[in-house]
Amino acid sequence: MSVTDTPEAADAAMIEAARARLAGHIRRTPLLSSPFLDEIAGRRVLVKAECLQHTGSFKARGAWSAVSALAPEVRARGVIAYSSGNHAQGVAHAARAHGVSAVIVMPADAPRFKIETTRALGAEVVLYDRANFESREEIGGRIAAERGLTLIKPYDDPLVIAGQGTAGLEIAEQAAEAGVAEADVVVCAGGGGLSAGIALALEARAPGLRVRTAEPAGYDDWARSLVSGRRERNATEAGGFCDAILTPEPGALTFPILARRAGPGLVVTDDEVRQAMALAFTRLKIAAEPGGAVALAAALFRPEEIAGEAVIATVTGGNADPALFAEVLTQAAG
Repeated sequence: MSVTDTPEAADAAMIEAARARLAGHIRRTPLLSSPFLDEIAGRRVLVKAECLQHTGSFKARGAWSAVSALAPEVRARGVIAYSSGNHAQGVAHAARAHGVSAVIVMPADAPRFKIETTRALGAEVVLYDRANFESREEIGGRIAAERGLTLIKPYDDPLVIAGQGTAGLEIAEQAAEAGVAEADVVVCAGGGGLSAGIALALEARAPGLRVRTAEPAGYDDWARSLVSGRRERNATEAGGFCDAILTPEPGALTFPILARRAGPGLVVTDDEVRQAMALAFTRLKIAAEPGGAVALAAALFRPEEIAGEAVIATVTGGNADPALFAEVLTQAAG
């Protein structure tokens, strides 16, 4: 079966339904701008600040969408997720708000700040060694079966994709308010849940806006996959600077969505990500973690690969380790 024949996991109606469930529980994050960033990029830059979302990232949207949609008797048994940090916090937050237990499988090399915050939200954290190729999917599946928990995947889940797509509905509305009808929307891409959800929402509400995935060099599976037409794997998912978006390959559910709707992928260096983090802080007064700043780096430092008078970039997460963030700002100032 080819990509064009593959049935899709989510659609615009699911995103609208997710928005109704999320109402009152999720922030409508702002679309920010700065003339200093416009000058660097050579065009108007609008930044969707999902780092200001509950739990510090867009993952709160998909997690709430999935947990809130469970039948009460199923939800009461508890939920489980695997994540390097942001989906972990999103699921833990949603589970606690619904009064149910959560188990989160996290890599042992995840930022300590994310592990501690997930525990502080009331979740049980199970650590695994991704550097030695321990499988979070196998661990999560085994625990779910043993305890009767519902597994909420970080991106390959229709309800999660729908929840992330609510950010796309906001982008469509905010772009219209800003007078932008045609632009690339650059999205930090790991498994592709946010990119896919936004692409579906924009297709329905703002067809002049096109999603572009953004990734760090060495972990550019989306860029390669969108060229080849099949899901390409990274050599490793451990050790990179942009921990939040280091996944082995595009999602099975998200890839068909983006294969039809996304433009070519964008790839940036870790040094460009560091510059973007510093610029987001000094010019927009927001804190971006490395994985959350990749799209902004692409918008600023890949102008020749982006067309149009404006570009919209998502800052998808703000859960940077404090020591790392301080180091980035110090280097930029020096």
